[in-house]
Amino acid sequence: MFKLIAKWKTLGEEKAADLKIFEAYFKERLNPNTGQRGKFVVLDSNDWVNIIPVTSEGKIVMVQQYRHGTDEITLELPGGLVNSGEEPLQGAMRECVEETGYEGENDAIFLGKNRPNPAYQSNTCHTYLWKNCTLKHEQNLDGHEDINILEFTEDQIRSLIAEGKIDHCVILTAFFFYFMHNGQEDSLWQK
Repeated sequence: MFKLIAKWKTLGEEKAADLKIFEAYFKERLNPNTGQRGKFVVLDSNDWVNIIPVTSEGKIVMVQQYRHGTDEITLELPGGLVNSGEEPLQGAMRECVEETGYEGENDAIFLGKNRPNPAYQSNTCHTYLWKNCTLKHEQNLDGHEDINILEFTEDQIRSLIAEGKIDHCVILTAFFFYFMHNGQEDSLWQK
């Protein structure tokens, strides 16, 4: 038997910390079905973007970088935070040019959006596809970035996913959107 779930009422909030890319809050909320109160951590952040740059030869441009959370080198797509006052499309194209130097012929195409972790994060991640990208610029990295640029075919991407070498959930979702956009969603699971 299904029951109706209602939105919880926010009774108050207290800023816990400014963590540079997140602002942490304690939010006191009331469960309307049980009447029980609880204090929950919520991380507020600007929205995120990632972008799938595809060269005119059909290669997908990826970035390899160190990640502090897992203490590992990861294989990801270009992306990052949307600046205040910036539209996600502009943020995605800016991040691509800054991190890789690659730029497409026209504006990138919106593929989809997702919620990275709605259990305690408030933001959305927007995913774009940028076609016919060519290397036009030098990387413009900030002092905390160290990024290697790699190119892969679609088949190589599928293999990297199957082998667990691409395991970042936001990047996996981006490739799900990409293969759906190209009518190839079933091909992800046929390796």
